Amino acid sequence: MEQNTKPMDNDYWFWNSEISHETCQKIINLSEDNWNEAGTFGTEVDIQKKDNVRKSDIVWITEQWVYDLIWGYMCEANENAGWKYNIVAAESCQITRYTKGGFYSWHKDGIGAHNTARNLPDNKFLHGNVRKLSMTILLNGDYEGGHFQMHGDGNEIDTPVSGEGSVIVFPSFIEHQVTPVTKGIRYSLVTWFVGPPFV
Repeated sequence: MEQNTKPMDNDYWFWNSEISHETCQKIINLSEDNWNEAGTFGTEVDIQKKDNVRKSDIVWITEQWVYDLIWGYMCEANENAGWKYNIVAAESCQITRYTKGGFYSWHKDGIGAHNTARNLPDNKFLHGNVRKLSMTILLNGDYEGGHFQMHGDGNEIDTPVSGEGSVIVFPSFIEHQVTPVTKGIRYSLVTWFVGPPFV
């Protein structure tokens, strides 16, 4: 990994244009055009007015080579940003597609509390654990809009992460959004890293 990482008040850690074009395309190709509209899997989004919360399509993947690719970035960010969270596993990865007008309004991926721990006794990796770190990798750059924004220290931050292959890691309890795509299609890979609830 190149040493072009930069922290921002410990809200996130990022690498710009880090993952190669070939690898980004290989990840996009894993979708095999099996897109599902986000919010159709019994998530919180189902309960809300989905059109006001999120407009995107997703595909779930679990290829080991993808985990091998991303795990080191999570470890480096976790250490160098000073979070040093106890991370034991990663959830299934999500390839996300935002077409023109697609967006995801302000939300948190998790809060790390005991009452949000997964009750999945048949899954030793996720059972009893909570989301602690989130990662997004931009898989292309030929679109407009679709900015990744965060709320940090009470302020709205338009993150400097842009361009194909860029990686951002941040605590899952930080509120964030993707602004509407105005031209083209935005592809990203999203992953959540889990561990025991915060004390």
